[in-house]
Amino acid sequence: MGTSESSDAGTPQIGPGIRRLRRALDLTLADVAARAGVSAPFLSQVENGRSRPSMGSLQRIADALDTTAVQLLASAEPPRPVDVVRGGSGGEGGQEARMRPLVRGHQRLHALEFTGDHDWGREYRHRNDELLYVVDGSAEVEADGSVYRLDRGDTLYCAAELPHRWRPLEEGTRVLVVGIADGVRVVDDRGC
Repeated sequence: MGTSESSDAGTPQIGPGIRRLRRALDLTLADVAARAGVSAPFLSQVENGRSRPSMGSLQRIADALDTTAVQLLASAEPPRPVDVVRGGSGGEGGQEARMRPLVRGHQRLHALEFTGDHDWGREYRHRNDELLYVVDGSAEVEADGSVYRLDRGDTLYCAAELPHRWRPLEEGTRVLVVGIADGVRVVDDRGC
């Protein structure tokens, strides 16, 4: 019996997905670049796979396209029925901040590991539920107007559409974020 696992031999190419979405929205390179605060030549290089945006730039491009960086990354790879993501596999971002997908491809849920700094000024609101788990260190989370301190092993659940934001409180903090993918619609059928 053999085993099968996918290799991390290449980083997914997000450029074609950005181009497809931009064209589907009937936007020009200049439109998206202006909305995202990046240059049109840089965006063209990203779309053609000649340049990779930082996580900050990717999030601004996603905002300009009315989507999320997670969805852009997920659309870069097909779904996989079984996938192994090794602990040493790379992620997106620089030395200070890194986001590593733990579930790759366009799946029904997303799971991301964040290390380093995180943009406290950015508030998130997702169509579906999300769970934050502090693997190491501590983090501060603001959700629905209240602030919570989470230490190693703590979790915080955020219901769909609830505004929230978070940041690490100490060096070495790792936060795992798990949520239902935006393309999946959860229906409350308790009344049926």
